[in-house]
Amino acid sequence: MSPDPRPILWSFRRCPYAMRARLAIAASGVPVEMRDILLRDKPAAFLAASPSATVPCLDLGSEGVIDESLDIMLWALRQSDPEQWLDMADEGRALIAACEEEFKPALDRYKYETRYPESDPARARDSAARFVMSLEARIAGRGWLMGNAPRLADMAILPFIRQFAHVDQDWFAAQPWPGVADWLSRFKASDRFSAIMERRPIWEG
Repeated sequence: MSPDPRPILWSFRRCPYAMRARLAIAASGVPVEMRDILLRDKPAAFLAASPSATVPCLDLGSEGVIDESLDIMLWALRQSDPEQWLDMADEGRALIAACEEEFKPALDRYKYETRYPESDPARARDSAARFVMSLEARIAGRGWLMGNAPRLADMAILPFIRQFAHVDQDWFAAQPWPGVADWLSRFKASDRFSAIMERRPIWEG
């Protein structure tokens, strides 16, 4: 019996959830076939693989499908973690949970205000900013959320901070969070980020 082919990661280049999945896969070195799609024109093969019809989606063949970005990160790093991203205290997981449960909903109501007409985008921005300020207190003096080296928490959260910063870059740059600004700048200038943001042809089957 021939072995299963490489796992397939269905992805969309600008999606922060897909970014963090690609970051962990790149750090792990686990071989994966990357398939970029357009969210406005989802191919049938992707829809057949993804229970939620959202990216990222990792198709493991006979081993099933992983349809959540953080679970994809953990899958890759549990196989190979040369940079020790998983070596962090439980508070790192708590930061990731706060990002997903508190920061991201506020970010969406700030960035996509027409989708949430009942929400005040300025209030949503202020709510998101409180989370960023909590990160500033952690980063100051050490450079990363969990110490002097990047860990899972950094790479699971940074794509969303990038998205927040890009809504209004002048406003973001004027805020009193120099540690966060430097943290984000180093991430965006890194070879790893450049590699995972490389443009690939859209998969057409």
